[in-house]
Amino acid sequence: MTAGHRARKARGERHAIEDFLYDYYGTRPAQMRRWHPGVGTGLAPGADLTPDHARWKFYRTFPDGVVTLDTNGYMQARGESVRYIHGLLAATASRPVFTGCFGLHEWAMVYRGQEHRHSLPLRLGQAATDEVVERHPIRCTHFDAFRFFTPEAVGLNRLQPTRATQVDLDQPGCLHAAMDCHKWASKLGPAVPGALALDCFALAADIRLLDMQASPYDLTSYGQPAVKIETAEGKAEYIARQREFARRAAALRARLIRVCEELMGPAAASANRKAVAPHNQ
Repeated sequence: MTAGHRARKARGERHAIEDFLYDYYGTRPAQMRRWHPGVGTGLAPGADLTPDHARWKFYRTFPDGVVTLDTNGYMQARGESVRYIHGLLAATASRPVFTGCFGLHEWAMVYRGQEHRHSLPLRLGQAATDEVVERHPIRCTHFDAFRFFTPEAVGLNRLQPTRATQVDLDQPGCLHAAMDCHKWASKLGPAVPGALALDCFALAADIRLLDMQASPYDLTSYGQPAVKIETAEGKAEYIARQREFARRAAALRARLIRVCEELMGPAAASANRKAVAPHNQ
């Protein structure tokens, strides 16, 4: 799953689509290859991986030789992050899926811009790209997309997301909120079972492709067709794929919530849900 990135990095090459997972999320291939059993699962004595895990941070070995995540030590170090991630994911999962954004956040990032984030040409040219932005309502709910809007595009968004309002605004139809399942799985680190971590990474990679296909950039050099969201057909394709990604993300988000709740314990998890309940309205 990381072979292409590692080969390109060795050659000093860039990839406008796939590098996002490594640059923006700080993903390290070595980290992805380090498998964890996850919170609540022990490795039996004599298991092939037990000697390695026993030396890793946040693991403990019981007198009978079973190796597990040291939940108490982990929570002492990362408890605040676990509570935040749990609250954000629970709030996001509580909301209905909204699919009317059509990926226009990427268009707003180049609106009337002199410089663009990628060296790729604009599929429609600058003037026609600007017209698409001006003809459509911009309804981006995700701060980490909104913060890259050009200054001219900021005022066009119906919302003004901030980091402080992320728990209030993130919704399960948002491509970036779905990609963030990989972000939160990475931050939870050894508490997340390896299979779940890879599922989140695979989803993020699939979503990133649509994110760029629906963007104003010309992906001809990568052999990727455009999802022309400026047309009725493109909008329909975008929504269909967005709904499927939302379905996949909902299952992964629920699994990540369970990881957090197992770390926190039932009482603390219930209290944390109540603490974020006002954000779920």
